[in-house]
Amino acid sequence: MTLRELEYLIALADHRHFGRAAEVCRVSQPTLSTQIRKLEDHLGAALIERTPRSVMLTPFGRDAVARARCIMGEVEEMRRAALSCRNPEMGSLRLGIFPTLGPYLLPHVVPRLRERYPQLELLLLEEKSENLLARLREGKLDAAVLALPLEDERLQVEFLFEEQFLLAVPARHALARRDTLALNELGGYDLMLLEEGHCLRDQALDVCRVSGAAERASFRATSLETLRQMVGAEVGMTLLPELATRSPASAQISLLRFSDPAPSRRLALCWRRSSAMSHFLKQMAALLRDVSAELLSDGEHNPT
Repeated sequence: MTLRELEYLIALADHRHFGRAAEVCRVSQPTLSTQIRKLEDHLGAALIERTPRSVMLTPFGRDAVARARCIMGEVEEMRRAALSCRNPEMGSLRLGIFPTLGPYLLPHVVPRLRERYPQLELLLLEEKSENLLARLREGKLDAAVLALPLEDERLQVEFLFEEQFLLAVPARHALARRDTLALNELGGYDLMLLEEGHCLRDQALDVCRVSGAAERASFRATSLETLRQMVGAEVGMTLLPELATRSPASAQISLLRFSDPAPSRRLALCWRRSSAMSHFLKQMAALLRDVSAELLSDGEHNPT
C-alpha cells in the first residue's frame, strides 16, 4: 500500500468518476484504475462498485476513505512540521470563518496580519460552521474561528472574545424609542432569523426560548445583510451580533442593547491538537483577541 494509492482512492471518492479523478491526480485513467485494483487486492476487499456510468463506494470503501483522509492529513502535518521548523511565518495559513462574523472581523484583522507577517500567505475560506469543522478535521484547513461550545477532543480551542446581541427594529417601531430592554420583554414578538445551517440561527433560537419570543416562520434569510435590509423595510425585527452593527448606521433601523444578563455568543480559534502550527496559531489567536477587543471597546465608547 502506498500514499499515492490512498490519494487516488480519495480523489475517486470525491469525484465518483474515474476520468475526473485521474485528471485531478494527473495520471491516465487506466493507471488510476490499475492502482485502485492493486489496493483492493492488497486489502482483500472491494472498495468500489463499478457501473458503466458511475462509481459507488462499498461500505468498506467508505470506511477506508475516512481512514485514508486521516492518514493523508497526518502526512500533510508531517510536511508542515518540517516547514514550521524553518519558519512558520513564511508559509501559508488556511483559515476558516463563518459568514456572520467574517465580513465584520476580517477587514480589521487582515491588515494587521500582513503588517506583522508580511511573508505569510493567508488563504481564507468563508463557510457555515458545520463545513468548517469538517474541513478542519480532514486537514483541509489549518484553523477556524468558530462559536462555542465545541465538543471535540481532537481540537485545540483558544477563546477569543464574547460579543453581545443587539435587537434591530424599524425606526418607527414602538421599541425604537427605547435605549435598552430586558430579555423577557421580547416575549410575544416574532424575530426574523437566518436559514438552517447558520450557527447564528441556533444562537438566536436559544434567545427565543429564553425570552418567549418566536421565529417569524414566513421568512428566513441567507445573510445578515438581508436581515438588516428587511428590518429597514419594516418587515420585522431581528438580532444582530455586536460586530455586525459596526457597519454605517441606517436611518431606517434602531438598535437596542439588552440589560444584564444580555444574550451573547463566545468565539474561539480552533485547530487540530496534532497540528505542527500550534505555537504559531497561539500567536494568531492573541492577535485576533487584541483586534476584537479594540473593536468591541470602540463600540462601548461610541454606541451605534
